[in-house]
Amino acid sequence: MTHPVGVIHGRFQPLHHGHLEYLLAGAQRCSTLVVGITNPDPEHTGFEPTDTERDRPESNPCTYYERYLMVLGALTDSGIEPSRLHIVPFPHSFPERLRFYAPEEAVYYLTVYDDWGDTKLRRFHDLGLRTEVMWKRDDKPISGTRVRRAIAEGTAHWPDLVPDAVATVIKERGIDERIRAARG
Repeated sequence: MTHPVGVIHGRFQPLHHGHLEYLLAGAQRCSTLVVGITNPDPEHTGFEPTDTERDRPESNPCTYYERYLMVLGALTDSGIEPSRLHIVPFPHSFPERLRFYAPEEAVYYLTVYDDWGDTKLRRFHDLGLRTEVMWKRDDKPISGTRVRRAIAEGTAHWPDLVPDAVATVIKERGIDERIRAARG
């Protein structure tokens, strides 16, 4: 562990295996991990020109609390002690507000796949935050869009795309039914 405090953020709509890889990589780099959940509510969600789908209601079917349960369950099932975690709202659409939710002295861990990743990195630099790009890749092997689509289509294998704790939250909270109903 190289840093006392690290910050990772994401929408986790829902949390999938790619997110878990990212979260665990961040947890390996710090003693305390702060996980920021972006788009915590519609009032803290704005349009992003480099990711035009992220503010749409159908792209955000899970509540902050449901995503909190997903993050906590996936990380603790993976062996991360709850005492090392803090899960907070993270209104990334309003960068000037981030200092009210996460520590400025932390190292902000990112992964970059596209223009949106570059935008986040630039935003953090503009705020004077210390950053570490854990990896830069050309493609995402999995995405929240893919998971939501599999759920909406009733694909039987959708639970294979998410950690077990997340599949449990999706089923127990009726998120799968909500996603299918929204598809119409």
